[in-house]
Amino acid sequence: MMRAIWLALLVSCAVPSVRAEDVLPGTDPLEWQDEDFSIRIMDGAHAFVEGQLAKAREKRKAQWRRSPLAAGDSEEKLKAHRDRLREVLGVVDELAPTRLEFVSSESPGFDGEIPSSLVSESEAFQVHQVRWDVIDGLVAEGLYASPIPTEEFKTESHAVVVIPDAGETPEDLFGLTNRLEPEKQMGLRFAAAGYRVLIPTILNRDFYHKEISHREWIYRQAFQMGRHVIGYEVQTVLAGVEWLRTSLPTTVSVAGYGEGGMLAFFSGACETGIDAVFVSGFFSGLEEPWKEPIDRNVFGMARDFGHAEIANLIFPRTLLIEHTDFPVVVDRKGAVIETPDAAAVESEINRVGELMGLLSGSPGILFSNQEKGVRAGYPAMAAFSQTIGFVDADVSRVPPIALMMDGRSNFTSEARHTRVFQQMEQVVQRSLSPADEKRREHFFYKAEPGLRPGKWSTEAEHDFLKPDAFIEKAKEFREEFASELIGEFDVGLVPLNPRSKKILDNEKWTAWDVVLDVYPRMESWGVLVVPKNLADGKRYPVVVCQHGRDGVPRDCIDQDKSAYGNFAAKLAERGYIAFAPHNLYRHEDRYRWLDRKANNLGCSLFSLIVASHRQNVDWLKSLPFVDPDRIGFYGLSYGGESAMRIPAIIEDYCLSICSGDFNQWNRKVADVNFPNGFMRTVEWEMPYWNLGRKYDYAEMAGLIFPRPFMVERGHHDRVSRDEWVAHEYAKVRWLYSQFEQADKTEIELFQGGHSIKGEGTFRFLDKWLKP
Repeated sequence: MMRAIWLALLVSCAVPSVRAEDVLPGTDPLEWQDEDFSIRIMDGAHAFVEGQLAKAREKRKAQWRRSPLAAGDSEEKLKAHRDRLREVLGVVDELAPTRLEFVSSESPGFDGEIPSSLVSESEAFQVHQVRWDVIDGLVAEGLYASPIPTEEFKTESHAVVVIPDAGETPEDLFGLTNRLEPEKQMGLRFAAAGYRVLIPTILNRDFYHKEISHREWIYRQAFQMGRHVIGYEVQTVLAGVEWLRTSLPTTVSVAGYGEGGMLAFFSGACETGIDAVFVSGFFSGLEEPWKEPIDRNVFGMARDFGHAEIANLIFPRTLLIEHTDFPVVVDRKGAVIETPDAAAVESEINRVGELMGLLSGSPGILFSNQEKGVRAGYPAMAAFSQTIGFVDADVSRVPPIALMMDGRSNFTSEARHTRVFQQMEQVVQRSLSPADEKRREHFFYKAEPGLRPGKWSTEAEHDFLKPDAFIEKAKEFREEFASELIGEFDVGLVPLNPRSKKILDNEKWTAWDVVLDVYPRMESWGVLVVPKNLADGKRYPVVVCQHGRDGVPRDCIDQDKSAYGNFAAKLAERGYIAFAPHNLYRHEDRYRWLDRKANNLGCSLFSLIVASHRQNVDWLKSLPFVDPDRIGFYGLSYGGESAMRIPAIIEDYCLSICSGDFNQWNRKVADVNFPNGFMRTVEWEMPYWNLGRKYDYAEMAGLIFPRPFMVERGHHDRVSRDEWVAHEYAKVRWLYSQFEQADKTEIELFQGGHSIKGEGTFRFLDKWLKP
């Protein structure tokens, strides 16, 4: 008993309580001690998102559950799921007309003879060099093997697209190189069995720029434009399947290992015309896709699909899952690909039947557990061939040994890889400029048809429009922006539970740390700065002062950092209440991993930040000395990025000032030649799924309209160049001007860099926030 009392006394001495006079009225004491609050906030955000990921499988059941196979609406539901999978993978472009060309890497001879496309041949089959059209601007390249005609193969043939792992070539899979052991030469195995085999080139993970791989390079720019390196390669497979279909095969299947297994799996789920799917070294029941390389990041994948759900889209066609060693991948970000145990794979296979409402079993799925990294092993090949009706397939228990030589003298797989890689890049880059006009059409003209030039103006005068229709239509766009582009978690905000502790007190103002609850296990934190001698019963305007990357609230108040100039404190001295919230973009690379985890749920880093700001604003509005109609937002750098996104969603912010960030955002993210763009930096979290086709900063400002909006920029700010900033801002000015509200928007350019100037912006705040 005495020991317990002494322990209680020691604890009470070690953790002193917050004095009542140091607690903001209407809040509870904040008992957090001398720790880095930003770490605690980050830990809580990760815990919340990981908790949501852990629940994703159960939440998917409601979307996928169907009664046994005869359910009348099953096909309609499956089509909707299939369309959704195509959308999130970026498999949305129209395939080019079917065409496959046999080509040679050799130059014509002196006599003008056209070189042959033949690469190699055996007694049973020939291998040719081929290319085929995929989508506009993208041509696939690879190898094609066809059996040498015999009586046996005159009336039927079975074809398969075999897809390599990233870093492997079609030649490797046919045994034309010695890079793979015979038991891993998947293409040769199918060709020797009598299949017609088409093998495309896919991108590798070798570094292209510094430590950015070829796959990540395409991923970064394509993701912003609603496309994906995975999607381009799935369409490569589908275009190959379409050509094989025209060549009168009995069946057309897809097969692959590692990255190729993933592409075969997704292709079979996207296209019902594929007869069978052979997946090796990919299928698992893991619910942590964010741990894999960034080029596998698919927006909303864990929310909408697990491997069982995707397998459901292949049923009732044959799906063979060959469990073998996965490719070993560890990248510079710490992302990994690891082999799950066979029990986890079988458990996920069983879940396919559960989704169908069956009591046991998963019809149509074959499972083969291989050892030592074998691919297309005997039991898997025999079962697969038997199931698709290829009873005469020559499937040997012993892997075939390649006795063929590559007959080309002027060929390198590196040059071919470069051609495919550059075409993918060009396809994305060509989409940037047309997207400018498509966004304008989608947003401005669709919201207010009268904005279209020539429809409302006359030669004598240019009339002003009434903004009512535009504002009403913008509500739909705001919902789209919040739910589809930024993302929203499907869980409600929790009660605020405000806690505070006084941290600064001088002759002009007092400051408190304030903590609010946001989601289960997740909190927000900020510093409230209140001027001294507020008049009783009077309500005052608030300026939310947002720090940039790697910052904390105090940076805006009393840390004498040149970029911020203590602007929150200066605003308090001008009679404003200032609130400096903490945003989550601190602690490299933890916030990037947080964004990556959220992406899997169809959300982003800003999904968490917006939720925190909703709580912040609700709490600020509850304070008796705050005017709830006069809460403005002013942010620098990543805080300027926040100034474009958060007020676009949260209408309680009555104005917004973007400092040190306003830009042509989509070019900044996706244009490989944009000055000081993100393509060549460490900021791999900057792409937002499909944002480039729908919103840039002008459209985000359109969501802020008719509230006042201002841009602050130093001429020497390396975020962008003045001409690009002016180009995008001109669209904003144009919009406000059409509704005779040009006085509500300004831009201040000053001789300086990436910093708060605090002159024109302070006048702007005085104009719109002070009565």
